[in-house]
Amino acid sequence: MPFDLQPTLTGKLIELRPLKTADFDELFAAASDPLIWEQHPENTRYMKEVFRTYFDGGMASGGAFAVIDRKTGKIIGSSRYCDLKPEESQVEVGYTFLQRAYWGGEYNREMKQLMLAHAFKFVERVVFVVGDTNWRSQKALEKIGARFWKNAEWKSHDGSVRKTVLFEITRN
Repeated sequence: MPFDLQPTLTGKLIELRPLKTADFDELFAAASDPLIWEQHPENTRYMKEVFRTYFDGGMASGGAFAVIDRKTGKIIGSSRYCDLKPEESQVEVGYTFLQRAYWGGEYNREMKQLMLAHAFKFVERVVFVVGDTNWRSQKALEKIGARFWKNAEWKSHDGSVRKTVLFEITRN
């Protein structure tokens, strides 16, 4: 059975549903706080033209989600499945952000639990790529059971190469 990269995943707090072109304005509003991006390798994503590249990449990926707060019905962030490697039984979960009001564990934990449960129906390993100085995201990954896998590099939208670290969670 092929990996469904954009199911609708529903938890107690949030719903992940496929990202739509019409979501741009609401998702940009959620992303426009510079503090969300301060430790991110691409720390200007709060700017509309930079965010447009992020959003368009999500649409082109075929694996991007809008993260919806089930209480308010508002978009509070995004994440995506990408870089599916069936021959290695691996997929990346990445490009994740949440509004700061939703930081601190519960929402991110539920989002990752929903995405991991779905991914492990199809692959053995889920990979997370994080900027090497993005301590906040690294700690959040450790909280959900991810472990450091290896160092790597990532090519930014502007062509620059950034140092990253890869974390993994395996089905076992």
